[in-house]
Amino acid sequence: MAACSVEALLAKAEQEEAEKLKSISVQKELDLEFDIGNLLACDRNRVESRDFREQKKEDFLRALARDNTQLLVNEIWKQPPERVEEAIVVKLPDPTTPLPREKPPPKPKPPTKWEEFAKLKGIQKKKKTNLVWDETAKEWRRRWGYKRAKDDTKDWLIEVPETADPNEDQFAKRVKAKKERVAKNELNRLRNIARAQKIKVPGVGLTPVAQQSKDDLARAVNVARSSTASVGRFQDRLPKEKPPRNMGKKRKFEPLIGDFSGEKQKQLELLKTMGNKKPKMDITKAVNKQMREEDREEAAAKYKKGGAGKRGRKGNMSGKGKGKGKGARGKVGRGGGGGGGGGGKKRAKPGKR
Repeated sequence: MAACSVEALLAKAEQEEAEKLKSISVQKELDLEFDIGNLLACDRNRVESRDFREQKKEDFLRALARDNTQLLVNEIWKQPPERVEEAIVVKLPDPTTPLPREKPPPKPKPPTKWEEFAKLKGIQKKKKTNLVWDETAKEWRRRWGYKRAKDDTKDWLIEVPETADPNEDQFAKRVKAKKERVAKNELNRLRNIARAQKIKVPGVGLTPVAQQSKDDLARAVNVARSSTASVGRFQDRLPKEKPPRNMGKKRKFEPLIGDFSGEKQKQLELLKTMGNKKPKMDITKAVNKQMREEDREEAAAKYKKGGAGKRGRKGNMSGKGKGKGKGARGKVGRGGGGGGGGGGKKRAKPGKR
């Protein structure tokens, strides 16, 4: 019994070792179709349903995947190898199977204004090296970014030019100039995007137009008047000049120190409104609203009645003549009768007979 168990264990161990060290040669009835560029292998061999039923599904699929992967690896290593540092690699050829894209390919970006100018003038783009020699530090440094060469932000002393104001802060002037350059680059970037999308190019302030309307001229005059140290408070107005419209209202705040009784009254009214369960009714506002509604209804009814009367009179004037007698323009007496082509009787004014 002991000998049989030992032999069985040895046979099992040999079988497991053989499964681990399978041969790299795999036999197939039909050769696989390979696309090395996409690392793709297509197996067109027939799957026997009997083998699939007798074995476990997972074991059968695992063995089939192992054989096809081994054939794909063998095909890959048929390509010419290369040595990169201490590793041996294989350069894959171009793929032959076209694969569909999830999204459409990106459209080429439209050229910027500078690229169009460079193409027109034939200016070729020259690639610059990333490192340049810094004479101050006596070492190679980056051309841009952190720890760049010729970094003027690290200067602790700046020479004042002869034409500049001696009391002017040169460090603040340099920082301001850099901020202006950054803002200008950002504006140019936005303009390039707007030009590429064929939308209106954003402007700054009051941009000139071909034909300025009356409102544009009034707005320009108001902006020019308010561009003073006193914000236009002491600027004289032109004769017969109307005040500007739609220019916004300046907010007014209560003084911090002043009449505390008014502030107390406002706070008490606010608390009273919040604590009152029933909404407060404004009698004057309600009466005015009701009067406006009545006036509106009366005007609508009058308009409808007047329109119907005009249509009726228009149809009955076909048989009347056009006379120019005294009855049409003269005074009407007590009897009310007049000659000519006038109409019916008219009431005389009181006091005249």
